[in-house]
Amino acid sequence: MTSSELWTRATADRYDAEEAEASSAAVLGPALAFLAELAGDGRALEFAIGTGRVGVPLRERGVPVVGVELSEHMAAVLRRKVDEDSLPVVIGDMATTVVPGGFTLVYLVYNTITNLLTQDEQVECFRNAARHLEPGGRFVIELGVPPLRLLPPGQVAVPFDVSQQHLGFDTFDLVEQVLVSHHFTRDGHYRRENSRHRYAWPAELDLMARIAGLELERRVADWDGSPFTQDSAKHVSVWRKPA
Repeated sequence: MTSSELWTRATADRYDAEEAEASSAAVLGPALAFLAELAGDGRALEFAIGTGRVGVPLRERGVPVVGVELSEHMAAVLRRKVDEDSLPVVIGDMATTVVPGGFTLVYLVYNTITNLLTQDEQVECFRNAARHLEPGGRFVIELGVPPLRLLPPGQVAVPFDVSQQHLGFDTFDLVEQVLVSHHFTRDGHYRRENSRHRYAWPAELDLMARIAGLELERRVADWDGSPFTQDSAKHVSVWRKPA
């Protein structure tokens, strides 16, 4: 078991409704096209597949998908959408769980590598991806760039959503490289939740990839292929296993 925090049944049951915008065709379409092109004629392995927000529609595009998921509750929601034979899911953590067979693509989206709360575990995640990849295969991560430039001296919190139904802000421990996301959600009453994450810079991920024997192939600002710059809020990075 890694340091990742487990998603509860209540969180899993409302996850799809709360992430409806992220599951829309406008948002998800470019990601699916990006991943399907990299998978080619091979199989794809999704670390932290969750409720299948990406894995299920990627399979519908003709890419054979296998998932690894730590939370049985999240996997149970996915299983309502598709059966085990069509999209197998192994319950386990993304740093150590091994799935039989080889893959042309391993991917980890939506900031989920930050659920691993230590650098050692994040390194093991890269090694685990490399372990599953066929020669020439790719490992893809979607991850936000830590918004530390928004922190003036003495401030430890950055808001990321201020709306009628939701207030969200991150607090940062700059020494431990850990942030806590705080959520105040209004759904008849106010519900408060928080989650811990270990943030990492793109250059740090490149070093993790090198330790795992992977090479950076490209880095873009989003799934649409827009250039990654010093002002980009996130990145989609692709590392390749040498042939």
